Amino acid sequence: MRFNRLDLNLLVALDALLNEKSITRASGRLNLSQSATSGVLARLRDYFKDDLLKPSGRNLVLTPLALSLIEPVRDVLLQIQRTIEIKREFDPATAVREFRIVASDFVSTVLLGELGRRIDVETPGISIDISLSSAIFAERLERGEVDLVILPRKYMSASQPMQILFEETYTCVVWSGNQLVGDRLSPEEYMKLGHVSSRFGNAQTSFEEHFLKENGYDRRIEVSTPNFTSLPHFVIGTNRIATMHTRLAHMLARYYPIRLVAPPIAFPKIDMCMQWNRFLENDPSHQWLRTLLTDIASGEPGSTDATASNDALLAAEVHALPRRCMSA
Repeated sequence: MRFNRLDLNLLVALDALLNEKSITRASGRLNLSQSATSGVLARLRDYFKDDLLKPSGRNLVLTPLALSLIEPVRDVLLQIQRTIEIKREFDPATAVREFRIVASDFVSTVLLGELGRRIDVETPGISIDISLSSAIFAERLERGEVDLVILPRKYMSASQPMQILFEETYTCVVWSGNQLVGDRLSPEEYMKLGHVSSRFGNAQTSFEEHFLKENGYDRRIEVSTPNFTSLPHFVIGTNRIATMHTRLAHMLARYYPIRLVAPPIAFPKIDMCMQWNRFLENDPSHQWLRTLLTDIASGEPGSTDATASNDALLAAEVHALPRRCMSA
């Protein structure tokens, strides 16, 4: 099909070339040979009367015109995709649909676990694919490669719709046998302890670490872990302390020999938000998912009976710990 002399099939190839900036990678994405992809690029150059991608050393760089085409081409393709896929009615009990969600292990534990349980009971044809956040999550959302991103408000894009799911605070966690920490902590006592904190693959520090450094606090971090749920493992059997999300701390305290202590420093609250591509705004299936997540997030942490179904998994993790850690 042609529109204004342009073969509309070329738009998919143009999107791949603009995003990959490589004939080799674009050909893999398009399932075409490199020679066929080079031929497509030649046709696009002829139509736009522009090189689009120009050699620069060993790489290809986008021309100014190509840069200006990235967003409108992607939007056109997403609009076509959503127009074709959208259904006026959505019956979750009979629908077959996969939702792709970007979230941390914290969100997966306190929110998406319950989503998975409800889907298992109420909607057998619905599945969820959860991936950890990365530096390119915003690009994946823009390209329509994921359905939802659930992260703190500070990471949300200004160009896509979003909604606050819940407000989160921070709590300190110590081993139940820790004799150095009582029911309360002073800032001085807090700073003297060895700390456990989360640090991720891109060297990004956790929010509480970022906040403390910005306010002149220099903790002694003895253990860094690439997730949130493993923080208690590294305080059990030691005198260390971890500062973690309150919902997660309360949930894990049901299974691990840990005590929760109020932080001696006033950490600001965090708005945990979900964000989606604007082309999904009126998709009935996506509206159903957002409503369900809003309902789950509005409940009291750990208040539902369904939360108890975590017992087997977490209990297994507890029994895997050294016996000395369990002596408390």
